[in-house]
Amino acid sequence: AARAAAPVGPRGTERVVLACDGKTVRGSRTRTGPATALFAVFEHRHRLVLTQRAIADGNEIAAFAATLDTLPDLHEILISADALHTQREHADYLHARGGHYLFTIKRNQPTLHTALARLPWAQVERQLRRQRGHGRAETRSIAVLAAASVPGIDRLVPHAAQVIRVIRSRTDRATGKRSREVVYAITSLDHRSADPGLLADWLQNHWGIENRVHHVRDVTHGEDASRIRTGTGPQLMAALRNTDLNLARLRGE
Repeated sequence: AARAAAPVGPRGTERVVLACDGKTVRGSRTRTGPATALFAVFEHRHRLVLTQRAIADGNEIAAFAATLDTLPDLHEILISADALHTQREHADYLHARGGHYLFTIKRNQPTLHTALARLPWAQVERQLRRQRGHGRAETRSIAVLAAASVPGIDRLVPHAAQVIRVIRSRTDRATGKRSREVVYAITSLDHRSADPGLLADWLQNHWGIENRVHHVRDVTHGEDASRIRTGTGPQLMAALRNTDLNLARLRGE
């Protein structure tokens, strides 16, 4: 029998994508010690918090692997994280566990940021997306190049396959004020696994952990106003708030 035709487009539409980010529970600060800081893992598609761990000694970088270690399997899972976690050690850790990364690049990585800014982006075909919402109109221009275009990329971020540039142009519909932001990112997924559209979606959805978890806990649950400070109390209450959010999302709310 003839084999079915291979699906058109890159693999990865159904890929599990997890966002990692830290949050400070501001109301837990005491007279003698800092506020409790927590590092969480958030699943993009279903908007669920999967795990959370206290950040020891304010070291969020060290919390990355320690928190992901609580998840039994990262095989073929994509981890998105902000520029703080664009670290060689993190890339090696995910590769060793069979996972992939999508890291943002900012000026805290000056060598890599400069190398990406100097790439011939003007010669690259771009994908444009337009969105309206929250009182503004936004246009996003997405361009992708092979990571091999960056000299010494393996020394800077191992296992890299593609580099991304996103230009966000926003117009406030009430005031007419315009802004423009250029964002760079890097991923271990190659073009067969992630096209520009998927990468743009994953970069944008990464901030769901801020908008759909941290913001909701602060505003709806009043987490920042909570004065629970003793022992592991702040961490326990944050876990209960995450559970409440997860139950609401599983009910379709």
